Order: sequence, then structure tokens, then C-alpha cells
Amino acid sequence: MIFKVTLSKASLFALTLLTLLSCSKDEEKQVDNCCDFPVEGTCDNPENFVFVEKDNLINVEFEDAAFTTDWELVKTDKNSSGKGYMVWNGAQSLGTPGKGLTKFKIKVNNPGIYRFVWRSAIKTGTSGSDHNDSWLRFNDANDFYGEKTSGSIVYPGGSGKTPTPNGTSTDGWFKIYRSGNDLDFKWQASTSDNDSHNIFVKFTTAAEYTMEVSARSTGHAIDKFVLYKESEYTLEQATTSTVLSEIVCK
Repeated sequence: MIFKVTLSKASLFALTLLTLLSCSKDEEKQVDNCCDFPVEGTCDNPENFVFVEKDNLINVEFEDAAFTTDWELVKTDKNSSGKGYMVWNGAQSLGTPGKGLTKFKIKVNNPGIYRFVWRSAIKTGTSGSDHNDSWLRFNDANDFYGEKTSGSIVYPGGSGKTPTPNGTSTDGWFKIYRSGNDLDFKWQASTSDNDSHNIFVKFTTAAEYTMEVSARSTGHAIDKFVLYKESEYTLEQATTSTVLSEIVCK
């Protein structure tokens, strides 16, 4: 009788152990099979990128967008950041914006007035006043304008507002240029020929906005850009920040 009871307990233990092992294997199998399906939410297509403003700063590598073939990614310049810089190698488009169009979606969490500036260089010729500009537009922002410290303000041609800048401006686009004979990368973004105005964008609500850039001068190279509130940062603080804006995808 004792032998039978002992055997019964051993059998019960063995049966329980077998059941546990079987369940464990089934659970492992379920875990192993979890990734046989496509993983949603991947963020590897620049056309879907949204750059998220945080702490009143947007800091973006210019190459993190979708470009036409006449824009070239150059990776060999030691003075550029990120993966390199983009340079326009196509034909000049001095009077007609929209050629070589690229877009950046920006999610603004803290509405207000932001100053825009980018880091660009001249890669064609030796003149600081040629091959030094590209077109810029914020068509869905609440305001987009150039302003001097003296208070002078200019608006893009075609915006319905006056005055407009010296030189070409049409359909809400500003020509954004850099000046000086130091042709290498530097932070500067001005509009209005021979009467430089800094660039500002007004966002009145927390929302997603679109920044558009199109080609103007062959050989104009762009490395990165920032938008920041002057009430929160100096130009140096904003442009030397090493924290890039978070990228999410729609």
C-alpha cells in the first residue's frame, strides 16, 4: 500500500511537471511568432517625418527630408553636421519658386513668434553674392515676414501685405540669402536685397505646419536649420544646441 501511494505521488508530480513544460513551450512559441508580422509605426520614410518642437526650439538636419534628384547629399565635408549637407546641382531658378521643392512638417507645441535661420555655404564660384540663396515659404503659418532690429518689416510678394522686399519675391516665397566672401558654412538667413531683414514665423496655435524650400541658385548648399523664440534663446544658444528635434511619423 505504501508503494502504491508513493507511486501515485510521483506520477502526479511528473504529470504536473509535464503540463508546466508543455505550457511553457506553447508560450515560448507564441512569443517567437510575435514578430512574424510587419511591425507598425516604423519611421524610415522622410516623406512622413514630422519634426517636433520642444522647449521653443526646432533643430533639424536639412538632409532629413525627401529631395528631387538635382539635390545632392554630400558626405565628405568635415564642416557639415549630421549625415552631410544638401547642395542644389540643377539649373538656376531665380524668378520662379517651386523647382526642386522639398517640405518639412513641423509640430509646434508652444505657439508664438520664432526666428528662422539656416546654416549654408556657397559651393559654386568664388563670389559671396552669387550662388548664395534658396527659396523659403511657410504658407500655412499665421504670419511670415522679415524684420530688422530697427523695426522695419517686409512681407513676401503675393501675400497681400506690404511692403515687400527688395528683389524677387512671389507667391508667398522669400529669397533667403547669406552674404560675405567667407564662402564656407555659416549661420545666416536674410531677405531683401541690400537691406537685410531677419526671418520670422508666427504660429498662433499648437498644430502641425509645413515649411517649404525650393531651389534658386546652383551651388547653394544647406546643412541644417533652426527655429527658436528670441525670448528664450540667443542666436548662439539656438545654433549650437546639440539636441535635434524628435522625429515622429504620421
